[in-house]
Amino acid sequence: MSEPINNLPEQKTSNFVRDIIDEDLKTNKYDGRVNTRFPPEPNGYLHIGHAKSICLNFGIARDYNGMCNLRFDDTNPSKEEVEYVESIKEDVRWLGFSWGNREYYASDYFEQLYEYAVALIKKGLAYVCELTPEQIREHRGTLTAPGKESPFRNRSIEENLNLFERMRNGEFPDGSKTLRAKIDMSSPNINMRDPIMYRILRESHHRTGDKWCIYPMYDWAHGQSDSLEKITHSICTLEFEDHRPLYDWFVEKLGIYHPQQIEFARLNLSYTVMSKRRLLQLVEDGNVSGWDDPRMPTISGLRRRGYTPESIRYFAERIGVAKRENMIDVALLEDSLREDLNKRSLRVMAVLKPLKVVIDNFHDEKVEMLDATNNPEDESMGKRKLPFSKILYIEQDDFMENPPKKFFRLSPGTEVRLRYAYIIKCESVSKDPKTGEITELHCTYDPETRSGTGTSQKKVKGTIHWVSANHSVNAEVRLYDRLFKIENPSGDDWKASINPESLTIIKNCKLEQSLINAKKQDRYQFERLGYFCVDYDSSPANIICNRTVTLKDTWAKIAKTGE
Repeated sequence: MSEPINNLPEQKTSNFVRDIIDEDLKTNKYDGRVNTRFPPEPNGYLHIGHAKSICLNFGIARDYNGMCNLRFDDTNPSKEEVEYVESIKEDVRWLGFSWGNREYYASDYFEQLYEYAVALIKKGLAYVCELTPEQIREHRGTLTAPGKESPFRNRSIEENLNLFERMRNGEFPDGSKTLRAKIDMSSPNINMRDPIMYRILRESHHRTGDKWCIYPMYDWAHGQSDSLEKITHSICTLEFEDHRPLYDWFVEKLGIYHPQQIEFARLNLSYTVMSKRRLLQLVEDGNVSGWDDPRMPTISGLRRRGYTPESIRYFAERIGVAKRENMIDVALLEDSLREDLNKRSLRVMAVLKPLKVVIDNFHDEKVEMLDATNNPEDESMGKRKLPFSKILYIEQDDFMENPPKKFFRLSPGTEVRLRYAYIIKCESVSKDPKTGEITELHCTYDPETRSGTGTSQKKVKGTIHWVSANHSVNAEVRLYDRLFKIENPSGDDWKASINPESLTIIKNCKLEQSLINAKKQDRYQFERLGYFCVDYDSSPANIICNRTVTLKDTWAKIAKTGE
């Protein structure tokens, strides 16, 4: 038996895939083995949909004391890069899974796949075709009409062997010939109508260099790679259900080990695009800053935004494994994150749009250290000290000169509690004589109302956050929101629904002094404002924080009210 998949706790949630595996174990179908695989194409960065598949495949291997292979489907060198390979490995590790020494590539099997193809030619089950791609599509027929046989379909075995070898040797131009399986051009399943197995493509491969000028198609490489690795359960998304007869046909005609393909519904997430082609377009067109832009649904983007691997695994567990396509509300992903961050995040105070407050009856040089709770959900995280001084900053939105009814924050002549500190009263307002803009508030504090002392019975309806001006840390805060304005961005004009307010950058924010040593990827709850994460671009001289998620689902309110 292999080394453990990881040190994560068992999460044996029932679903139809596990039911199949349980039955196979009862019947000893694979000698009691469970061996899954995660087979990404290294042609882009993984997204949240891939995370679901990673959690499923590695999770099953973990829970059944089995194995999960990481196999790169590197059969299209024109779109593949080493950068993508490394990013995929980083994402799988970050999610908490290990493939041990089971890192494989479809390119590991190029020679064996070629020999398998020769074996099918010798059995009269494959032939070299010279139709153009357009002609092949025309010959394929439709869902209601059968296809038409290629004029090259009945070549002799000897001629096909000769032409296929010459294809490998580079004697023909790119795209001039293909190797096709000889199955049934009248099959109701279009995938069985003589599918292409190899095409000529002169592209340097990231692992094999220029050794090959013919490359296998996915449908040909996939099943045989599974067979060579002795995979027991080949779990893939629902769009491959119609490909399963072809998967089975290849391994049966070759007479090789036969894994079982099982399909499940892919993840469709609202307010999100999941197509790698469209994600690449967002990157190339400059709609986002890169694959790891915090607005992207890529695992690297979610990581940079401040998502935790635990929250993504929890989300995958909550949505389960279904047989039918459905749309998952992105609010469920955000809720999974909030639930995790609520337990682990330090509470701190930050003021995004500072308004100066002068406490007139507080001594000019005095600094009082107040106790603040780091996380009320976890007492073991302890307390910290907050400096309280004469000059403070509060949020501009926490003051109104002419407030409406039920405005329980600060206004002229009213009182409010400062979180962990004192009750203050606004005595007067200073304004810029030219613009009329409020520049500072003059307040008084009640020294008998220090929070937690119990020396005063005075109560007020509002509590606001603050930072001490002389002890604050300057920062840039990036407020990220959903990248699309509509639930299902689709069609040719899908980019028209990009949310122009998906990123708001606020400079000159003020953070409490405890964040002066904040490290990249540190996560915090800014009290009353949301959860935030220190960005990769941050430095001691320029702290940058990303809003990971709001404290509540504000989009639910927008959807109901249209505000």
